[in-house]
Amino acid sequence: MMLPERRGDLFILTATLLASAGWLFSKEALNGLPPAGFVGWRFLLAALLLLPFCWRQLLAIPAANLLKAGAVGTIMGMNLLFWILAVSHSEGIGEGAFIMSLSMLMVPLVAWLLFKERPNRAFWTALPIAVSGLFLLTMGSGLSLSLGQLLFLLASLSMALYFNLNSRFARRIPPVALTFLHLAVTGVMNLLYSALFELWPERIPSQTWGWFAASVLLATSLRFACQTMGQKFSNVANAAIIMMLEPVWTVLISVFWYLEPMPPQKIAGCVLILLALLSYRSRNLLAWYRTRWK
Repeated sequence: MMLPERRGDLFILTATLLASAGWLFSKEALNGLPPAGFVGWRFLLAALLLLPFCWRQLLAIPAANLLKAGAVGTIMGMNLLFWILAVSHSEGIGEGAFIMSLSMLMVPLVAWLLFKERPNRAFWTALPIAVSGLFLLTMGSGLSLSLGQLLFLLASLSMALYFNLNSRFARRIPPVALTFLHLAVTGVMNLLYSALFELWPERIPSQTWGWFAASVLLATSLRFACQTMGQKFSNVANAAIIMMLEPVWTVLISVFWYLEPMPPQKIAGCVLILLALLSYRSRNLLAWYRTRWK
């Protein structure tokens, strides 16, 4: 019989694979759907799937807390808008996945700017490694930044802002209800943007709806279910390392599906960013292992 911890690791691994596949589903869906419209319907439908499990919790939440959660949800909506616009302006998806992974290092920087919380030593060690990797990945052939790369950086920064605000202003709301609120706000916000600024095609190919369904059911609903189950059984250290594999899987998918070129310069940039993330998390992982094996 498989140990619960190993089962948890498999759930986390499945979640990272589904998240990586979600990049492909989204990119393919954009061949027939406008970017913000796609994100809007994807997240609104995902929210409605959660509603039967949290409607009683929602009714019990004070109005002030609902407003705070909704305000934080607008940051998530902005993050997803930047992300999907970046995907639509990029030929591949692997490079963007590594740029998005930098949001983990932007979290302490945003906390320092907004809440005067100084980053720890591990952050200052990892930062120059990450900057070097980003340079090789995006600007190694010249001091230029494409629109897609710029949008991915904005998405990474807005994700760090969302993480900071969410951790401070949404602690009193049950997790499932909070997830519903943020998904719903993201969906409505992007649909409003789509109604104002996007043109919908007269006819949407049937295969586009297939990619859309996969993004809602597999890359959103099933992915978060696997991640929740995995975090229940897997230890923190293993889960943290496994979840960092998402951009690696995304690069492999992009190279296979889109034939995204990965010259040595870009590979070196990806490796440096991955090393920066590992070095940043090393302090927490080492502390966890020391506590476990005392």
